[in-house]
Amino acid sequence: MCGIVGYIGHRDAYSVVIKGLKRLEYRGYDSAGIMLHDGTSLRVTKTKGKVADLEEKAIKEDNIHGTIGMGHTRWATHGVPNDINSHPHVSNSGKLVIIHNGIIENYEPLKKELIKRGYSFQSDTDTEVLVNLIEEVQKKEKIKLGKAVQIALTQVVGAYAIAVFDIDKPDEIVVARLGSPLAIGIGLDEFFIASDASPFIEYTANAIYLEDEEMAIIRLHRPVKVRKIKDDTLVDPYIQELKMNLEQIEKGGYKHFMLKEIYEQPNVIKDTYRGRLSSNTGIIKMAGIEDNLEKFLQAERILIVACGTSWHAGLVAEYVIEEFTRIPVEVEYASEFRYRNPIINKKDVVIAISQSGETADTLAAIKLAKENGAFVFGVCNVVGSSISRETHAGAYTHAGPEIGVASTKAFTTQITVLTLIALRLAKAKGTLSKSDFFRYLNELELIPEKVQETLQLTNDVTLEIAKIYKDTTNCLYLGRGYNFPVALEGALKLKEISYIHAEGYPAAEMKHGPIALIDEQMPVIVIAPKLGHYDKVVSNIQEIKSRSGKIISIVTKGDTQVRELSDHVIEIPETSDALSPLLTTIPLQLLSYHIAVLRGCNVDQPRNLAKSVTVE
Repeated sequence: MCGIVGYIGHRDAYSVVIKGLKRLEYRGYDSAGIMLHDGTSLRVTKTKGKVADLEEKAIKEDNIHGTIGMGHTRWATHGVPNDINSHPHVSNSGKLVIIHNGIIENYEPLKKELIKRGYSFQSDTDTEVLVNLIEEVQKKEKIKLGKAVQIALTQVVGAYAIAVFDIDKPDEIVVARLGSPLAIGIGLDEFFIASDASPFIEYTANAIYLEDEEMAIIRLHRPVKVRKIKDDTLVDPYIQELKMNLEQIEKGGYKHFMLKEIYEQPNVIKDTYRGRLSSNTGIIKMAGIEDNLEKFLQAERILIVACGTSWHAGLVAEYVIEEFTRIPVEVEYASEFRYRNPIINKKDVVIAISQSGETADTLAAIKLAKENGAFVFGVCNVVGSSISRETHAGAYTHAGPEIGVASTKAFTTQITVLTLIALRLAKAKGTLSKSDFFRYLNELELIPEKVQETLQLTNDVTLEIAKIYKDTTNCLYLGRGYNFPVALEGALKLKEISYIHAEGYPAAEMKHGPIALIDEQMPVIVIAPKLGHYDKVVSNIQEIKSRSGKIISIVTKGDTQVRELSDHVIEIPETSDALSPLLTTIPLQLLSYHIAVLRGCNVDQPRNLAKSVTVE
């Protein structure tokens, strides 16, 4: 869950690495560090805090010179965020330097053994153990750095993406991965290393994505050499052409990435169904589905595994898929699925959802499902990510880079893909009438326009509501049917970026406990579009009102019944019940955003969180 950047070539490494770290800061931002080598000397600067703090310290220490460098932005796992625990870490001899994303699970016994052999440790990290283990192997076996890294990695248990530099080999960097992403940018007489391609997209469009249990030696004026860690076999690396562009990872005039990404939703939803949906001809075409249609049609059930926001998208999909296709669906937290000895059958289809495509728990769930003979279909946003390679087939969401830690456009594009899948299967099974099928296709094509209208209708309203409730300490979100998962997602957004305690509930469950919390201080956000369980939700609102709760309602434009009962009303355009989550989630995103800004919170980099959870 940390960000790795490296450079070797003819440019000023400092500017490349610092700029890259700023683009990766969404992956971790409690501490940062940089190593530079200028051909004669090695300099390391690291600090608790943001990349901006590192930049200030590096300039003060005059550590800005060199054409080879490595940088790291951290999300703490082992050891509190401080200067000492920050990366890079240097071996006892001062010759080896490492940056590391992941967790070495057996670092304690390794550390004890290294202490017996005379090594000392300054930090509380597992990473410092790893760099000294590599040094011990190198000294004991009298071998070069690449071989020492390879042997050392066979002795560790856990997940890692690492980059290692040896002062005696100033023209190379050794990298390796297991469970954490690592990309190598291929330029003209220069190489880039990063956790994803964003740090080097302006320099090259060519990249190698290492697979699990692969390592590479990156050396100036030579092609990248990739090997399997376990058996030392050479791998012919696939150089991929990147589709990302620089504009996508800049703020584009918005104050925060999160706000930019909220406002990108009309376009990215359209991008997600573009080329896949034709409402005029009644065609939905997705290669991953078409090539495996029989597996879906013969499925006895569909299991959806995901974490966080992706899990909420999976819950929406459960309603949509069961309604449209009549195939039973179960939605599991990937983190629980992998540990509870689940029953998985060969006729199960497992859909794994992840924005980054690198979520450790989801990847582990995929491997478990495959081992038990299930067909695994991935839904993710990042081309070339681990999930896209581990699954049997899949579909990309085409949301573009999502930099804000709190997911917004990932959620709506995941729902869009999953709805397309449900509609395609329903057509094949004949479980939707022809008229309903075409109605949903037409309505889905109108969603981007309606999301745009929702943004226009709700931005100012949510800002005014945010001003009233920015200092609240608790908040309750209620929804029914398709909008129950939206209530969960709305509560998660508020927790993530404003640090206000919030809970999402099915509206009918309010009477079974949460109603005890309601008083005149408790804001309750109720999702109450005109279709669906409208009358039931009205009854729930009346129960809240009779207990003096503050009611904030999301309603279909023109609604009068709920308006009369509510303290505040947020209007959205009308759409079908099944597609309403694509609209109802928008004001909840904006409300959370405005509250967080008014509270002075760091919207894009909320405390204790990282974007891509690549560790357990």
